[in-house]
Amino acid sequence: MNTRPTYREQVQRLREDSIVEAVHRLLSSKGYEQMTVDEVAAEAGIAKASLYKHFTSKEELAGAAMVRVLDQALAFVEGLRGGDEGAAPAPDAALERLRAVASWAMQRQLEGGMPSLPSQNSSLTESLKGNEEYMDRLIRLSTQLGTWIAEAQAGGRIDPRFPTDLVLYTLFARACDPVVGMLQSSGQYENSQIVEWVAATTFDGLRPR
Repeated sequence: MNTRPTYREQVQRLREDSIVEAVHRLLSSKGYEQMTVDEVAAEAGIAKASLYKHFTSKEELAGAAMVRVLDQALAFVEGLRGGDEGAAPAPDAALERLRAVASWAMQRQLEGGMPSLPSQNSSLTESLKGNEEYMDRLIRLSTQLGTWIAEAQAGGRIDPRFPTDLVLYTLFARACDPVVGMLQSSGQYENSQIVEWVAATTFDGLRPR
């Protein structure tokens, strides 16, 4: 039997949501290295001491933001699966789904909705590895994308010479691809153009079709 959360629990959940939203905005605009806990508290509109009652470190704050992003990605992927009911999509459909995921990630980045995290920050990396919520979601997302990659390769839509991990990491890289931000900052192109072009170079290469 589900127990309705108490008023105190609801208030706590709302406060944590507010903190995570603040972290998300700061990571998107400033990046992990430049973000401070003081800024997170100010952005969330709470005292720093109150923030530490919910999250004990900067790494934990970043981890909570990444869990939220992965939840959004999983929801998007689930929407792409639609009514599969366990049936494997055709190779063309698998490729288009992979392309849709990469395009979604780039669009999120252009809208300021994708946290910028350092890949070589050891303390953050270790913190994320120990974050069960983060790892669970990352594994689920990787598994589904890996399935589509294998289906696209089996159908000749992606070169089977490439290891699945290489294709998977290439897709993940689109979420923080500096080319996307550089094209946007030039002010010369629409976001839809940027997403279309970078997706095309990712899946079709640079050779004329």
